[in-house]
Amino acid sequence: MKKLILAVAAILALSAPVVFAADHGDHGGGHDMGHGGHQGDVAHEEVVDGVKATFKVMSMKEHMKAMNMEMPKEMKETHHIAVEFKDAKTGKALTEGQVTVKVQNPDKSDQTKDLMGMQGHFGGDFDLSKKGKYGVMSKFQLKDGKTRSAKFWYTVK
Repeated sequence: MKKLILAVAAILALSAPVVFAADHGDHGGGHDMGHGGHQGDVAHEEVVDGVKATFKVMSMKEHMKAMNMEMPKEMKETHHIAVEFKDAKTGKALTEGQVTVKVQNPDKSDQTKDLMGMQGHFGGDFDLSKKGKYGVMSKFQLKDGKTRSAKFWYTVK
């Protein structure tokens, strides 16, 4: 299982520069085709202490299809959560730092992961297979050393 996870992580990391190389502006609306064909709902956006954080949630099927890859049969994770950080004043992408996301499932159990830095964003895969409300809590420390947090609810229908 560890080998599968490492293989998927390596493939995602290696494909990220191609898929996410372009700099994209704000497209507004619920769906964004801006990431090399990636669709993803803008689930939450807020400015925290001078940093604009944009969270997107997409199904793993959508995520893998956008990278022209097949879904591994053993994969339990159903959704990819991506977050982009930008300087709120200049709009400059902030791509260095550490990001941890904790997802509280509808049954009150939780999943916590460190998101992997990818070209222009941080991302990780989570199991959002049950219908209901998920609490998404993020702590992030970017290059300036300040620890910030953001949280929101995401509903799977």
